[in-house]
Amino acid sequence: MAGKEQVSYTEDNIRSLDWKEHIRMRPGMYIGKLGDGQAADDGIYVLLKEIVDNCIDEHAMGYGKSVRITIRDGEVKVRDFGRGIPLGKVVDVVSKINTGGKYDSRAFKKSVGLNGVGAKAVNALSNFFTVESYREGEVKRAQFERGDLVNDEKRGKTEERNGTMIAFRPDREVFKAYGYRMEHVERLLWNYAYLNTTLALYLNGEKFKSENGLKDLLTNDLEKDPRYPIVHLVNEDIEVALTHTDAYGEDYQSFVNGQYTPQGGTHQSAFREAYVRVVRDFFGKDYDAADIRGGISAAISVKVEEPVFESQTKTKLGSAEMGPGQPTLKSFVYDFLKRELDNFLHRNPESAQLLQARILQSERERKDLAGIKKLARERAKKSSVHNKKLRDCRLHLGDKKDRNEETTLFITEGDSASGSITKARDVLTQAVFSLKGKPLNSFGLTKKVVYENEEFNLLQAALNIEDGLENLRYNNVVIATDADVDGMHIRLLLITFFLQFFPDLVKRGHLYVLQTPLFRVRNKKETRYCYSETEKKVALQALGAKAEITRFKGLGEISPDEFRHFIGDDIRLDPVVIAKDSRITEMMTFFMGKNTPDRQSFIIENLRVEKDLVEE
Repeated sequence: MAGKEQVSYTEDNIRSLDWKEHIRMRPGMYIGKLGDGQAADDGIYVLLKEIVDNCIDEHAMGYGKSVRITIRDGEVKVRDFGRGIPLGKVVDVVSKINTGGKYDSRAFKKSVGLNGVGAKAVNALSNFFTVESYREGEVKRAQFERGDLVNDEKRGKTEERNGTMIAFRPDREVFKAYGYRMEHVERLLWNYAYLNTTLALYLNGEKFKSENGLKDLLTNDLEKDPRYPIVHLVNEDIEVALTHTDAYGEDYQSFVNGQYTPQGGTHQSAFREAYVRVVRDFFGKDYDAADIRGGISAAISVKVEEPVFESQTKTKLGSAEMGPGQPTLKSFVYDFLKRELDNFLHRNPESAQLLQARILQSERERKDLAGIKKLARERAKKSSVHNKKLRDCRLHLGDKKDRNEETTLFITEGDSASGSITKARDVLTQAVFSLKGKPLNSFGLTKKVVYENEEFNLLQAALNIEDGLENLRYNNVVIATDADVDGMHIRLLLITFFLQFFPDLVKRGHLYVLQTPLFRVRNKKETRYCYSETEKKVALQALGAKAEITRFKGLGEISPDEFRHFIGDDIRLDPVVIAKDSRITEMMTFFMGKNTPDRQSFIIENLRVEKDLVEE
């Protein structure tokens, strides 16, 4: 065709990648987000989890009572005391796709991972990877670099106990600047401990062990006092712990075959539905489902044969049945709760009475808010037609409710800042919500304010979290404010709003703070963006003392072209993490209650933006 370039398409255009090339070229398919370790779902934690999952599967089969993990200087070592990999297959198991024991259902009936890819992904994405297997006094050792076999030792004698040792260091060509945050690792190990009460895990010598399973999880996780003692129900393939508190919303933690599923799935949906049916039947009342579940805190774990997840990172269960030819999850969970929860409520009338009182409290609160909520919904619907507060991403246009793991909502303040982010964003996955001025300090207020305050009402509607996180529209909710005192205040006010009314959003790791550079240092050949005084000094040493320095006072001063660097592949996000021993109410009282010298001192000493301003 005249004027159109002809492009050949022959055998020469077809390329076959070997196993490690494909993993390294498309790491997101195997381990999700690359990240730098700030977020709990970053890829470096998935690498760790893939190896530990294999240890857990061995333990579940009855082999090995402990797992020892060491993390130092970015290097990870995992030692279990199971059967050990068959010595003749050590190299194949960690380097050949479609090779592994989990394809044999006799060996691993209800394992976490059935695709046999996990250890291979870790191998391919590590700059060094060592595997040692100990079986009956013999050892087999192999070493790899980025998936390439560099040392295949012959079998030797050993005095080590049976089991497997794997050591690896994530490849900085893939993960760049990364570091393991111990609070994320500890959370991961505690989940393993809660789900495997006969297993002890050790992290750098510290022991993680649970005696009471999901009951311990709930006891340690509850932010407010339970309205009645935790209900703990256990059977061979299901375990449930639940209670109610005075907190807003619903709080669930769900697991499949020992795998934490932060996005829930069919097992969590089955529990929510079955719980309502059982409670209605017990009390003989057609209570509203939202009233029955209001303030619930629950954990559910199920064991499923050949589970199907919605992604390689296994964050959401898609299986509808307990296994091939077995009952549906919905009927299995309902039958279990109908029998066990109904029996518990009959045997514990005081707990049943307290549960009913909590339901009636939710009912009163819902009816008191009914008129306000109706008006608020109408305002939100009207605003969505012509209001520019929310500039949505294309994945969500057309009322699509499923949230993609990559979807992000930036919450920012001011027209110039939101304008820059809007022009710089990835329109497919990134949305922008623009605040008007400082949000209300919601500390100590009731949920009525969420509907009466236009900003809060529209933000709640944009996120779709009025009835809990089940339909959260964005996986990442990012607070993007100026790097000054006013920006820090807005940041604290927004964090307070979420902790006060939607604490699950924070506890489940969806809330972040965007880091933006404080300085731009450049000469005629190179430009560097610096996020601290220290980085600025390093840049000046590299580019010369005569380099031009620009201090960014606000997000609006950063051009859209520059902003693309800060919200793209190199985005820096600080997750809002609640420390294990922190209480949300006490924390909000400290930050957002009456102004005290202690709080002022803490902010000046601990917040990055304040330190940078003082240094300057």
